[in-house]
Amino acid sequence: MAQPIKVVVTGAAGQIAYSLLYMIARGEVFGKNQKLVLHLLDIPPMMGVLEGVVMELADCAFSLLEHVVPTADPEVAFKDVSAAFLVGAMPRKEGMERKDLLAANVKIFKVQGQALNKYAKKDVKVLVVGNPANTNALVCSHYAPSIPKENFTAMTRLDQNRAKAQIASKLGIAVDNVKNVIIWGNHSSTQFPDVCNATATVDGVKKSVNEAIGNAAYLQNEFVVTVQKRGAAVIAARKMSSAMSAAKAACDHMHDWWNGTNPGDFVSMGVISDGSYGAPKDVVFSFPVEIRNGKWSIVQGLQLDDFAKSKLQVTGKELLEEKEEAMTVCSQD
Repeated sequence: MAQPIKVVVTGAAGQIAYSLLYMIARGEVFGKNQKLVLHLLDIPPMMGVLEGVVMELADCAFSLLEHVVPTADPEVAFKDVSAAFLVGAMPRKEGMERKDLLAANVKIFKVQGQALNKYAKKDVKVLVVGNPANTNALVCSHYAPSIPKENFTAMTRLDQNRAKAQIASKLGIAVDNVKNVIIWGNHSSTQFPDVCNATATVDGVKKSVNEAIGNAAYLQNEFVVTVQKRGAAVIAARKMSSAMSAAKAACDHMHDWWNGTNPGDFVSMGVISDGSYGAPKDVVFSFPVEIRNGKWSIVQGLQLDDFAKSKLQVTGKELLEEKEEAMTVCSQD
């Protein structure tokens, strides 16, 4: 058994964390031989609910879980953590766009960035789930200057999982037979789900998704819109935002970041942009990445058609606008 690592989950009394904590404690993220100490952060009014979550974790009798620390104090929560799932944020409600959340939520991530800077390990891997995730990750990084910028990521894996599932359903195949669907840009309704470099294995034969589907109009219209608006569709049906699927995606994201990707497979992550593929620099932009030895790198040399390039421009513009607005809000404190 490896020495225990400390992992923090914020918004730990909330819906996403309820599924997420179970998956982490089972060993589905850091491995079946990695002992864990879980730090659970939430706001003071939620401490009673959080105590119930702690009881349930104890009642699960997880062999990997050495200790659980429930707290409302960022200093306690972020002390010596190796991984951080930043889930806690005001949730999006029906009719709201992510940018409506921006003013309230960026202040939360400013405070958490400052706490990570002071108390966390300098090689901490930070995954921002709370929306607007890309811009929250940027803000968090900005206020944690002692931690490398590449250690802050935003979750677009839920969008990738949604896109894979849509393609698999359309083709009547298992989701594992769909590879290398990409999410570009912002985790918002401007994101671009892209299958130009994706493959599907149908009846044992591997082919491009474009060839397998054979319907460019579907892939440029209905498919894109379905993935872009899936979160809103879940809210309309459940009257609450995605929780189980968001938790699964957070686990997928951190698992691959921690353990690496398979050769030839790439995954979508919101990472600090170096300007690849014409994306604006110094925003957190979702790219296809490969991961080796705990380090991600943007997959280079992929072909983008004019349709894709136009979509990347739209989502890049939104991220620049969000960045400007977020930094203005943060500077007012």
